[in-house]
Amino acid sequence: MPRRILVPVDKSSQASAALNHASEVHHGDELVLLHVIEYSESLTNPERGGRKKAEGWYAKAQQDAEALFEELLADIDHDGDVTTVIVDGSPSGEIIEYLDDHDVDQVVIGGRRRSPTGKAIFGSTAQKVTLSARCPVTIVH
Repeated sequence: MPRRILVPVDKSSQASAALNHASEVHHGDELVLLHVIEYSESLTNPERGGRKKAEGWYAKAQQDAEALFEELLADIDHDGDVTTVIVDGSPSGEIIEYLDDHDVDQVVIGGRRRSPTGKAIFGSTAQKVTLSARCPVTIVH
């Protein structure tokens, strides 16, 4: 029975490496590519279009996410199903919420190398997901 593997993606080389790893290791499993449109109040002023609006920054972010999926999927050869999902909010929060709301067998996530100070100031999405996930997590550098 195929397993469901969550692969959070963005434009980083780490996310691309995570997807490549997941597609190579998880033959026949379903890959769920999750892209989070990072939401901030500063992006939603009336002149730029609001959150979830069909115009402005949000519509552009959705188009960019779809283009990212196409680009990433063109670079892999996967023999299982692939599902793409776009959500908005805080990346670590949305990934954890997705894990809580869906049946996921494993997460494969890209990780960046940061100093202890960098992690303390900026946080680490991979670290937050690893500490909160109820399933195995693979961090790919």
